[in-house]
Amino acid sequence: MKVWLLAALALIFLQLSAPVFAAGRAMTVDDLLAVKGVADPQLSPDGSEVVYVVSELDRATDKTNSSLWLVPSSGGPPKQLTTTPGTNNHPRWSPDGKTIAFVSSRGGSAQVWLLPIDGGEPRQITQLPIDVSGPIWSPKGGKIAFTAEVYPGRTPEQTAARDKEKESAKSKVRTYDRLMIRHWNTWDEGKRSHLFVVEVATGAARDLTPRLEVNTPPAPFGGSTDYAWSPDGQELAFTAEPVRDAAWSTNTDIWTVPAAGGELTNVTESNQGADAQPAYSPDGKWLAYVSQARAGFESDQWVLKVLPRQSRISYELTKSLDRPVLSFSWGRKSKEIAAILDDMGSEPILSFPLRAALDTKLIAVSSGRSSRLVTGGAQSSLQVNPKSGKMVFTRHDAAAPAEVYAAAADGSGLTRLTHHNDPLLAQLDLPRLEGFTFSGADGDEVHGWLLRPPGFDPDKKYPVVFLIHGGPQGAWHDEWHNRWNYQMFAAPGYAVVAINPRGSTGYGQKFTDQISQDWTGRVYDDLMKGLDHALETYRFLDESRLAACGGSYGGFMVNWIAGHSDRFRALISHAGVFDLTSKYGTTEELWFPEWEFGGPPWEKTEHYRERSPSAYVAHFKTPTLVIHGALDFRVPDAQGLGMFSSLQRRGVPSRYVWFPDEGHWVLKPANRVVWWHEVHAWLEKYLKH
Repeated sequence: MKVWLLAALALIFLQLSAPVFAAGRAMTVDDLLAVKGVADPQLSPDGSEVVYVVSELDRATDKTNSSLWLVPSSGGPPKQLTTTPGTNNHPRWSPDGKTIAFVSSRGGSAQVWLLPIDGGEPRQITQLPIDVSGPIWSPKGGKIAFTAEVYPGRTPEQTAARDKEKESAKSKVRTYDRLMIRHWNTWDEGKRSHLFVVEVATGAARDLTPRLEVNTPPAPFGGSTDYAWSPDGQELAFTAEPVRDAAWSTNTDIWTVPAAGGELTNVTESNQGADAQPAYSPDGKWLAYVSQARAGFESDQWVLKVLPRQSRISYELTKSLDRPVLSFSWGRKSKEIAAILDDMGSEPILSFPLRAALDTKLIAVSSGRSSRLVTGGAQSSLQVNPKSGKMVFTRHDAAAPAEVYAAAADGSGLTRLTHHNDPLLAQLDLPRLEGFTFSGADGDEVHGWLLRPPGFDPDKKYPVVFLIHGGPQGAWHDEWHNRWNYQMFAAPGYAVVAINPRGSTGYGQKFTDQISQDWTGRVYDDLMKGLDHALETYRFLDESRLAACGGSYGGFMVNWIAGHSDRFRALISHAGVFDLTSKYGTTEELWFPEWEFGGPPWEKTEHYRERSPSAYVAHFKTPTLVIHGALDFRVPDAQGLGMFSSLQRRGVPSRYVWFPDEGHWVLKPANRVVWWHEVHAWLEKYLKH
């Protein structure tokens, strides 16, 4: 079946299965902040119940409270398990199904607590002077693994004492002898995330990686899917960063360590690309994980692999599908794996069967053989019951935030289990995202999205907000985005057009690769051809009132457009790169520019200069809003200041919005309100008249 037909069927399925609400009012930023975050569903061992997390913002304090909820996996009314304000998250069932381990801040710091499912008060199990995260039970329930940040070679107590000493010191000087000195939005203070095990009976905790000089899980985006217990409880597998050259290496490896402590073993040492998300098969014979083959490229395709534990030869399951694997879960009886893929603007669940001989030597892995279980929208937090194959996961799309769903092993019986946001959504007019394709650069087929404004009238002409995604290896999905939310851009009465040009993920690795060392060529053509196609196809789009908005790479492209096109009335550049050479010397992950531009700037001087928006300031004419965060160490704020200074010197109408307490993304609620106010005000100024 052709890929485009599968995508069309997925859209139809989504429209039939998602909740439908009568048209209401346009969405506001208050509505966006009022959305309850539903996440991390976990099936009970017998498959009858699901525990999950609901997060809700307290606007009075600007703090988020999270709580645990329980719902039958067959459907029914949910009940709230915790009511204490603050953090209550990461629930995990004990093997006997009688207790839920979770992380709570109720004692003043983040510690692991145990909640009896039959009633009673939770009790604190870890008593460390530092915060902990990510508890997972051992197979027999006597131990819990978790992670905590310590200074390598020091205990949690020594770490806390060292932190107190640094806090009280009069001088706040930092000294470094190697990179990275800062990462994304934090300075390197010398601490590393380590893997611990706590005895449930006594509360005694032990660091299994006491002298590890790097993070497990990798910072800043790793989590509890990056470590796992073996089914016999004798060892744990974990993902760790490269020991050397962290600033210019993407290599992460899967290691194992005895559960009682001891020697660490690197089981993926031969692969110089990234390996992550280790998971033992329920029968203990296999170790599955995701892997990237190419060193130095953070956006190489994630392939699902299985490794026989008695061998060092791994087998690929998904390479021929040519789609990145986002996450996975072992299925029934260790004979199949269910995985979420990035696929043409959606994130479906697929199943991959395995066949093995009695001696556990792999006879065949059905590479490319797969079944689509759940399609349409975006799925995440997948968990499969190893006996029945029943699945639970969260599901969302551009018209509805995440809720918990369940389905049978074959994807049938899709059931929506939670409805936490229905009362809010019932008040709103939230149009559905519409997909389209067009002929892009070189005549290749390219995909894009259209969102009509709320209260759509086919006889009216609407201004267009043209969205450009970051990455550059990323994609616009049919998803509910908490920051760059399609509905919020459309709410004031704009149509939204979002193109997935060259470099986007989910359309094959060749398509993704074609932006590297070509940030301003075919991708620019794809974007402009996609906008032209939308204007020609949808007659209600007003080609005389266009604005382009983008963040990160999208901000770079907005800055590039400022020097190369006059077709837009307004531009909005968030965290955008302005000068590639100066950005190289101030960013943190050096592998990124070295891959994207073919080397460092002293080796590729002309390449860096010719593709820098800073080289084309003489052509700047379009009014531009520039937004940046002071804690953005990925694209340091000097890039935004350079863009704004150049606009001002050229006499171009411009505005600089600088957040002293934000990084690459604007996350704090009060700042999000300001962000949307500035964006909407800029668009109104130039598109409404």
